[in-house]
Amino acid sequence: MRGTSERRGTLLGLAAYLLWGLFPLYFPLLAPAGAVEVLVHRVLWTAVLCCVLLLALRRWRPLLALAREGRVVALLALAAAVIAVNWGVYIYATQQAHVIEASLGYFINPLVTVALAVLLLRERLRPLQWAAVGTGAVAVVVITVDYGRPPWIALVLALSFGTYSLVKKQVGSTGPGGRGVSALSSLSAETLLLTPLAVVALVAIEASGRGTLTADPPWHLVLLATTGVVTAVPLLLFAAGAARVPLTTTGLLQYVTPVMQLVIGVAVLGERMPLSRWVGFALVWVALVLLTTDMLRSARQGRRAPTAAVEAAGSTGGSVTTP
Repeated sequence: MRGTSERRGTLLGLAAYLLWGLFPLYFPLLAPAGAVEVLVHRVLWTAVLCCVLLLALRRWRPLLALAREGRVVALLALAAAVIAVNWGVYIYATQQAHVIEASLGYFINPLVTVALAVLLLRERLRPLQWAAVGTGAVAVVVITVDYGRPPWIALVLALSFGTYSLVKKQVGSTGPGGRGVSALSSLSAETLLLTPLAVVALVAIEASGRGTLTADPPWHLVLLATTGVVTAVPLLLFAAGAARVPLTTTGLLQYVTPVMQLVIGVAVLGERMPLSRWVGFALVWVALVLLTTDMLRSARQGRRAPTAAVEAAGSTGGSVTTP
């Protein structure tokens, strides 16, 4: 019975990461809407869908309970701001032919999460983890030389998602009654907190004449509305899967998404990938092998692995948000 549950959880998690991996093909379909307009619609339509789900499933009471927890609301507001940056930069990357650099961001995210844990949470790392972080830093230097500039898209994506993971870890330990916050409640709260700003931004975009709501009616608006479904579905699949599998399985599955993004960027979208850039990516993969080896060794020894790859995959009981 347990084996069946774990297999089902693995399939659910894999489905979530496969869907996230297809995002580089999805967001360009929303043109002529730019990254900011797509971000605004993603927030608004996700908030609408979350409210519908909360009412249909009768799960609105936990959200109301959250509203009475000042510290939790503050943490969720911070998480919302950080993930909005992550979403916006990722949308920009997919629309401006920087998919390979975006994939790099999610490859190095576990390494950045480890580094943030050391700097902010004062966690002590084991030798393999230090080796992984050091190798990752060298990789970033190599890729910076290759690009002729810092890979800012990758760094912003990794830093924003790493910060988001750490904030959500704090939310998980301070939720109502100490029970943490479900994926649906968390996504609902974050998008609802962002909704007033999104409404103002949408009005400003339309008033400036840069809006695209009237482009190709009604299909363009329908496409923009699908951003809510595209955001919520893989998240809920992930949450259902993460509840059934060990954290080590989740930590390994997370690499499916950046691998797909890299393949799409190179093989489908034809983005340039010179040998020097492959060298930088290879160093990142060496770092991830070291980090994953340490994670698996720690799991075998029955210890709780600090942050590392598992944190980046979603450390608060499925409260992870999409690219």
